[in-house]
Amino acid sequence: MKRLLTTTCACSVILLSHLIVARAMLNPIDFLALQSIRKSLNDLPGSNYFASWDFTSDPCNFAGVYCDGDKVIALNLGDPRAGSPGLTGRIDPAIGKLSALAEFTIVPGRVFGALPHTLSQLKYLRFLAVSRNFISGDIPAGLGQLRVLQTLDLSFNQIAGSIPFAVGTLPALSNVILCHNRLSGSVPPFVSRALTRLDLKHNDLSGSLPSAGLPPSLQYLSLSWNRLSGPVDRVLSRLNRLNYVDLSMNRFTGCIPGNLFSFPISNLQLQRNEFSGPVQPFDQVTITTVDLSFNRLSGGISPLFSTVQNLYLNNNRLTGQVPGSFVERLLSASIQILYLQHNFLTGIEINPTVEIPVTTSLCLQYNCMVLPVQTPCPLKAGKQKTRPTAQCIQWKG
Repeated sequence: MKRLLTTTCACSVILLSHLIVARAMLNPIDFLALQSIRKSLNDLPGSNYFASWDFTSDPCNFAGVYCDGDKVIALNLGDPRAGSPGLTGRIDPAIGKLSALAEFTIVPGRVFGALPHTLSQLKYLRFLAVSRNFISGDIPAGLGQLRVLQTLDLSFNQIAGSIPFAVGTLPALSNVILCHNRLSGSVPPFVSRALTRLDLKHNDLSGSLPSAGLPPSLQYLSLSWNRLSGPVDRVLSRLNRLNYVDLSMNRFTGCIPGNLFSFPISNLQLQRNEFSGPVQPFDQVTITTVDLSFNRLSGGISPLFSTVQNLYLNNNRLTGQVPGSFVERLLSASIQILYLQHNFLTGIEINPTVEIPVTTSLCLQYNCMVLPVQTPCPLKAGKQKTRPTAQCIQWKG
């Protein structure tokens, strides 16, 4: 019995010495903060991320914990490998105690609850990414105190409320990814001259874009599936570094600036808005995909669009003849998609006996012309081949 007690005491001494060593290696405040964070999160079934989080050893050797000296500088929670089920639980407010933290991420999983407002205490935080979880509540306005923050990714959650004005004042932001949430209110002005990516799609944002609130450094702009309105010509015409633009599924009005088509854009999505007036590019358009469908555009089709591979101009109020340059590119299979249905176009000079290349999708139906060629159209184009004469006369008049 005495031998057993001696052995037990020896084990306790060893365990205590390990704990003292661990505490000595890491700042005590950081040590306790990690303990609190661990208690509020758990592995989902099939995840084994926290297996290495044994607080009798050095926490700087835990999975996802990175230290500099005695301080935690990066915390990447969850197994980043594809197929990992991730974590569940809440983000403990103790996260704000990791005073040297520069990077904080959580892999996709089922982490729920609000973002702790103590995040605003992390004055060295440069990278914050908590996406594809079930985070709710609002975006803490205190994030506007993180003056060195470069990436803010809270996408694919259930975050509501507005985007704090203070977030837009952060001077070092380069990536703002808040898509697929429940955000409302307006888009705040962004002052960072380093901002290259702004992704706010699939929210409930409304109002007009701030006229000088998007910096010329922007390269990726996605605002689709919101309720944004007002003109955008002054905003877009300044953003000459854009290589991707998606403003679809909104209520934007006014004209589309002609210089937009000269920007280094690979994909331009402006469909399903209320854009109006003629569209006149300044030069031959080299953008691969241009979608201007379901707007209120009028006037003729510019021949400068004939170099676009996938062109959607359907469901507008376009008039006149289809330029001959389109026919040439159609027959050479240089155009893959040309949708012109549901306009007021009066003709296209194409031989009825010619064969449209099988790699090309052409739709001309429901215009003010007798179709020179029969081509398959999308089901949503309807069954009527030609627009009623009365509508054509009224529109022409």
